[in-house]
Amino acid sequence: MRLDIPEHKILVHELTLPILWGDMDSLAHVNNTVYFRYMEQARVSWIQSIQGQVNSEDEGPVIANTFCNFYRPLVFPGEIRVKLYVAPPGRTSIDTFVTIERADEPGSPYAAGGATLVWVSMADGRPMPLPPAFRAIAGSPPALPGQDAPPALPA
Repeated sequence: MRLDIPEHKILVHELTLPILWGDMDSLAHVNNTVYFRYMEQARVSWIQSIQGQVNSEDEGPVIANTFCNFYRPLVFPGEIRVKLYVAPPGRTSIDTFVTIERADEPGSPYAAGGATLVWVSMADGRPMPLPPAFRAIAGSPPALPGQDAPPALPA
């Protein structure tokens, strides 16, 4: 089953990562589990850029679900460009989406995926409201059927 990334999303972070020799498996391409590490690094560096740390002793994000669609195999050597998008946040969670492309082939995705982050209390593991910086993220809502399409999001 393929899960599609929504058309209406907000680009919040980009980073370039090297493809390491050790990322490849015996089939001579990047192992599928490594794509999840690339997505994780995008989320972690984004959260750090907002709050300075991923979590504290009191609260932080956990993953409720994750997925990845593989389009073409990545191989060593090279660099990838990871773009992190979000949907407008909920009260306690935010959906994140990632595209992965080779840095030397911009606009040509090799994989795309996502994860739902839920903000939780470290004391009891229960969901709690997202920090204000995450709740402040806003974008164009998707168009309802029969209405005009919303304006395009900035590149």
